[in-house]
Amino acid sequence: MPKPLTPDDAKRFLSAAEELARVPWQGKRDKALYTLLYGCGLRIAEALSLNVGDFPLDSDAFTITGKGNKQRLVPLLPAVKSAIRSYLKVHPNPLPKEPLFVGTREDRINPGVVQRNVRAIRRYLNLPQSVTPHALRHSFATHLLQGGGDLRTVQELLGHASLSATQRYTEIDMVHLQEVYEHAHPRAHLTDVEKQPDMNKK
Repeated sequence: MPKPLTPDDAKRFLSAAEELARVPWQGKRDKALYTLLYGCGLRIAEALSLNVGDFPLDSDAFTITGKGNKQRLVPLLPAVKSAIRSYLKVHPNPLPKEPLFVGTREDRINPGVVQRNVRAIRRYLNLPQSVTPHALRHSFATHLLQGGGDLRTVQELLGHASLSATQRYTEIDMVHLQEVYEHAHPRAHLTDVEKQPDMNKK
């Protein structure tokens, strides 16, 4: 089962991405990348395959090509556009056909570098090992469902071929609801005997 971040941890993660970078432009790159993963639910491979010209800053949505060359329309949150705009101002070579996310040599950034940077943020914030680039996508889906999003819509946004792949997020949400219930409800810790009504009382 995927393990999402809490909404608060997701915010802390995005802030730390920029703070921890040794080079300012790389900090803006990392924040833009992670904001894209969390704000749009992209797979890491989908995000890293983007070129500068693929990202329409004047639109509220853009088309992403996922597994099996299937395309889907993804809404762009203002926070995502803001992070990308900020990064493009310091992008080493922001030409339309150049990679959107680049490394120190100005070529397409390696997924291994992204994973290494995530591990550094994870240690800095004392987050569990389950926090990976893909966990941001899990968090996107889980937080949408917790906020009232319907399963079919989340399926479309994630680019899942079948609804069963998306349904596991409802199981995550039920685990979360059970934890909240056990922590907050006054009758959650009663034994089965205590829960039975006393038929002798009138």
